[in-house]
Amino acid sequence: MSQQPPHRSTAMTRRRLDASMSLLTNVMDHSLDDGYAQAAARKKAEGRSGLPRTLRSKLGLAAGLVLAALVVTVGAAQARVSAPVVAKEREELIDRIDDETSAADTLEREVDALRTDVSKRQNAALREPGGGQAQLVGILSGAAPVHGPGVRLVVDDAKEADQGDGGGPRESAGFSDTGRLRDRDMQRVVNGLWESGAEAIAINGQRLTALSAVRAAGDAILVDNKPLVPPYTVLAVGNGKQLSTRFQNSRDGQYLHVLQESFGIRTKISAESDVRLPAAPSVTVRTAEPKAGEGTS
Repeated sequence: MSQQPPHRSTAMTRRRLDASMSLLTNVMDHSLDDGYAQAAARKKAEGRSGLPRTLRSKLGLAAGLVLAALVVTVGAAQARVSAPVVAKEREELIDRIDDETSAADTLEREVDALRTDVSKRQNAALREPGGGQAQLVGILSGAAPVHGPGVRLVVDDAKEADQGDGGGPRESAGFSDTGRLRDRDMQRVVNGLWESGAEAIAINGQRLTALSAVRAAGDAILVDNKPLVPPYTVLAVGNGKQLSTRFQNSRDGQYLHVLQESFGIRTKISAESDVRLPAAPSVTVRTAEPKAGEGTS
């Protein structure tokens, strides 16, 4: 009889059961590539950390946060320690400010008292022999209070001090047209009233003399170094209706009208039958002297 070939099922039983899974077996047996394994071995031999990069970053971040928390804690502790010292220094500074303010108020009251005394002495000197000429000198110098017909001119800032386009009647790079009355505006008003025939002028109760100065400190207008608060009331003694008409027709009156039309400056002028002006606080002449042989009779 001829030899029969082995049965197929018998041959399959002699093969490994996992022969068909050789690829999977190879992956399981060699999960780490040889190159990675060699690199890890080198790092281990050199003593370097074998931690993954992300873990090292997390540890570094944690260390940084701990350091920041330590700095904040130390700063807060120092702040708590220094807080009483700062509070004490602040109280001392407030006390010094209060003391200096009280001292300044006291000096201001003393100055006002001295001005009043000087004014009384000046008025007493004017009543000495000399007749009407002495009274005239007191009126013209501002050393004596006066009253009579005149005008009342009220000038106020614009309701809304908006930024203008510049230029206009002021035409000066040093001025910003914001709807506020400036010291040079008030100077023109005063000069216009003098030119129109005013014999005595006061602004917000401050009598003007030959030594008076109208200046500015920021947005505030000063008359003889005293700040004025708007609205500005200008009283001028003179021929009421005639003085009002002349001023409004003068160049300075037209200038004020342009300020009203262009920048919203508010003005109101009226003739008065009787206006009263106080005397100037003090009139001190330091340089001028009468010429010998003149002005005496």
